[in-house]
Amino acid sequence: MTVMTPQPGIMEIALYQGGESHIDGVADVLKLSSNENPFGPSDVSVRAIADSAAKVHRYPSTDHAALRRAIGEVHGLDPDRLIIGVGSDEILTLLAQAYAGPGDEVLYPEHGFSLYRIIALAVGATPVVAAEDGRRVDVDALISALTPATRLVYLANPANPAGTMIPQDEVTRLADALPDQCLLVLDGAYAEFVEGYDGGSALVSERENVVMTRTFSKIYGLGGLRVGWGYASQEIMDVLNRIRGPFNMSGLALAGAEAAVRDQEFVTRCRQVNADERARLTGGLHQLGIACDESFANFVLARFSDEAEALAANAHLKRAGILVRIVKGYGFADALRITVGRPEDNTRVLAALGAFRGAS
Repeated sequence: MTVMTPQPGIMEIALYQGGESHIDGVADVLKLSSNENPFGPSDVSVRAIADSAAKVHRYPSTDHAALRRAIGEVHGLDPDRLIIGVGSDEILTLLAQAYAGPGDEVLYPEHGFSLYRIIALAVGATPVVAAEDGRRVDVDALISALTPATRLVYLANPANPAGTMIPQDEVTRLADALPDQCLLVLDGAYAEFVEGYDGGSALVSERENVVMTRTFSKIYGLGGLRVGWGYASQEIMDVLNRIRGPFNMSGLALAGAEAAVRDQEFVTRCRQVNADERARLTGGLHQLGIACDESFANFVLARFSDEAEALAANAHLKRAGILVRIVKGYGFADALRITVGRPEDNTRVLAALGAFRGAS
């Protein structure tokens, strides 16, 4: 029997591994490995999901008009220029399917989200990496890496896993430098954690070559529903909607996300608690002699003396029933990414790391 050969690039993709969620023999596991909202979804979102459960025998909306309208009202955006996807991942993927292929290049920062490389290889394009400067996106390096073959530039701001952020004028400078037939894709998975930040929507509104994506998986606490959205020119929307599956979103997901985006009181409360606890966690790490950059997201990147100490710290945390994320795959062998939890969660983390430092 002949074995089918996959398209070029696909077998270069390493299988994705999510954050751990289980420790053998431990009942009270504190999961801080996936940047989830420790408070879960809002009550109004949960009720909307429950209310829609009785209608699951019906096909969902194909145009997602109600959710697009809600997002447009909350963020002041044109609903016709919005697209809904299975997480923002699907929209990032659709952009590559539509605009990149063999002979093209997809550019992203050195420590960028691992999906960017996967997306590029899956469509047969060449992934290109630009160096960062001290765990911070280096716009000059990105500009230097641009070529006539560059079709997409993926940029997460705030960045994962470092949590660092570059100012809007730097993003604009990058957009100004793009070659013809190239899109700048602003991945705003953590945009809601920055007070007053529009995730790049103003830049998208005034330019044809910039796209913005957002997700309901982080501050909204709906990671299990898989809902994301994108904002771009009408021309790009018309292209993406031609390849988007007509029933890509479930009725449960659409109902939960619409209720969630209208509950901005919940978002404001979560953002404030995250900011306060992020500062406390960062300060506590510094007091323990553990390096940590200022983060603008819902996690911090704790840096140890070397890989051996990072692995030892991770093992100690696991023995204490705490799961964080090893980020060697992102180029940080000496670091652990720790989701900002509830106040009691962060107290538990600092106590465990204090005991680790005291014993080491």
